[in-house]
Amino acid sequence: MDRKLTTIVAMDVVGYSRHMELDEEGTLERLKEIRSHVVDPAVARHAGRTVKLMGDGALLEFGSVVGAVQCAVDVQREIAVRNRGTGRKSGLHFRIGIHLGDIILEDGDIYGDGVNVAARLESIAPPGGIVLSKQVHDHIGANVAARFVSLGEQSVKNISRPIHAYQVEFSGEPVPAHVIRFRDFELDTALFELRQAGERVPLEPQVFDLLVFLARNAQRTVTRDEIFAEIWADRIVSDAALSSQIKAARRAVGDDGSAQHTIATVHGRGFRFVAPIEGAVAPSMPMEPPPAPSSSAAKKPGVAVLPFVNLNQDQSEDIFADGIAEDITTALAKNRWLTVIARNPAFSFRGAKESLRVIGEKLGADYLVTGSVRKAGSRFRITVQVADAASEQNVWSERFDRDKADIFELQDEISALVAGRIEAELGLSEQKKAERRPRKNIGAWDLYQLGSAEFYKFTPDANLKAQQLLREAIALDPGLASAHSRLAYAIVLSMVYFDALPDPAKMDEALAAAARAVQLDDQDANGYFALGRVRLARCDYEQAIGALEYAIELNPCLAVAYCGLGDSLAYEGRLDQAIEQFETAVRLSPHDPFRWGFFSYRSLAHLFRGEYADAAAWARKAIQVPNAQYWARAHLVAATGHLGDGKQAESAVRDLLQAKPGFSLAFAKEHLFYIKKSDQLAAYLDGLRKAGLPEGP
Repeated sequence: MDRKLTTIVAMDVVGYSRHMELDEEGTLERLKEIRSHVVDPAVARHAGRTVKLMGDGALLEFGSVVGAVQCAVDVQREIAVRNRGTGRKSGLHFRIGIHLGDIILEDGDIYGDGVNVAARLESIAPPGGIVLSKQVHDHIGANVAARFVSLGEQSVKNISRPIHAYQVEFSGEPVPAHVIRFRDFELDTALFELRQAGERVPLEPQVFDLLVFLARNAQRTVTRDEIFAEIWADRIVSDAALSSQIKAARRAVGDDGSAQHTIATVHGRGFRFVAPIEGAVAPSMPMEPPPAPSSSAAKKPGVAVLPFVNLNQDQSEDIFADGIAEDITTALAKNRWLTVIARNPAFSFRGAKESLRVIGEKLGADYLVTGSVRKAGSRFRITVQVADAASEQNVWSERFDRDKADIFELQDEISALVAGRIEAELGLSEQKKAERRPRKNIGAWDLYQLGSAEFYKFTPDANLKAQQLLREAIALDPGLASAHSRLAYAIVLSMVYFDALPDPAKMDEALAAAARAVQLDDQDANGYFALGRVRLARCDYEQAIGALEYAIELNPCLAVAYCGLGDSLAYEGRLDQAIEQFETAVRLSPHDPFRWGFFSYRSLAHLFRGEYADAAAWARKAIQVPNAQYWARAHLVAATGHLGDGKQAESAVRDLLQAKPGFSLAFAKEHLFYIKKSDQLAAYLDGLRKAGLPEGP
């Protein structure tokens, strides 16, 4: 009989009997899916072992206390996301208990007091919650980014002694992109607030900016020179000013010179934010001094939104102009592949006479957003330009004319439109820069951009090249979430758009890549967009819709997410809602490199609705885009076939076969495997047949 000290995790389903009574088969299916797609990967990821499954629960063990707690947090968060994305009113919820104790091993099973304590702690956990013993709590230290609330001494069934328990306080919802959580504090960069346990902590603007800057660089020591450049924009200030701001920041978060729980002084170098940040990945080893950038590291482009100029005599309009610039800053920050300079450093250049190049250098920004606001009567004219700071050349510009309505609605509309269009334009600009850079000097970010450029060509060869480049980017920088999400989508499109046959192994690879992207950065809307598209290709329709809805929640300005959601809704027969999503995608990013898809998927929705003239019109619009993929031409063939216009149908078939020789009904049926409703697929194939397309082998 062997004994050992180990960490035991006990978990079970809340209200399992009731779930089984209401929907036995559905409950078993959901439980099986959670075990295989959530619990098992998390256990493996954190080097644990599943001891046994017990109908509605599981018993796990871990050699590492930290691994056990992190696994439990990952499981509860993922289940919360799935419950939100299923579309069901009631998903499965789990309770989890964790204890570090002595156990008996026999035939692979474990027994003893340690197992009993874990099971009793699980019984007092709230649905979706985690409760752990003091033994576990004392071993965690600062290695898990979560808060722990003492429940005091707990008397539990069949355990004679009281158990000092702690509840793990984490949000089942991922931390919003604009919130930085540490200890019991929150830095809200959208509201410019520091909150402790939900209560606002009064703070001077520069102190707030200092805290945000340190927190966003938590994995390294920040030098004094960096702080001067970030907070004072290289204006000459004394060391005493910095010391005063550091002291105020420490006072706000309960630190002092000796008790440095949040901001530590690194003598002779600078300062480091040492409090664990919820949702952040802790560094595996000290990063002091900061490593020099390498060619393999992903360098995200920096963008700063300078204060917009009020061209009116009425100074009261300054507030509106500033509001537009601030809202654009907030909206752009939701694009995780961009480094967005904070408002205060950018606004310090109000009225500055320096060149764009100098301002860009001082702010560390590759791109600068400028603009102006003019009012005539009740009408506003808002102009926006984006310039490459180094070359001072315009990347994009646009003018918006609007009648004054609710001032906040106007700010929301303009900031969303501008952020959506800038995201697409800067993506194209970065791809062009990567293409011009000598291959020997490129790193992971450049490889990602080169892969993206190939991806958007939408040809079979370019798709394979894109996958190769994205894999090279991941090899150089495995933590580059954007490369994982783009690779996932490229793999799926190889089976949907091109000649690769639907393959379960490729589907699994795509799902793993999308899941890895979300794991690396669960605030990146592009990761959830890719996950949604992979889920659709796997015919997991409800999960696809849930992931895409969450992508939009993370970044309401991401046009492709609306397109993906519209496509998924169309296959559910929710065609009116689908068309609304396509309209939003086009409004946000009318020059998007994927805009042919916005038009093409809308064409398909009209075709499903029996509106064949509209379907043909949108398909023709898609075909006009230079990189349009041949499926847009296939949609036109199906629409003209239903319209009964023999001449138009003949022309459409000829164009399709020129773009894709060998296209046939058999080919279409094989590659439209993701269409859910049989009547939709039948209508599509019938249109192709009426147009005279060959049946195929």
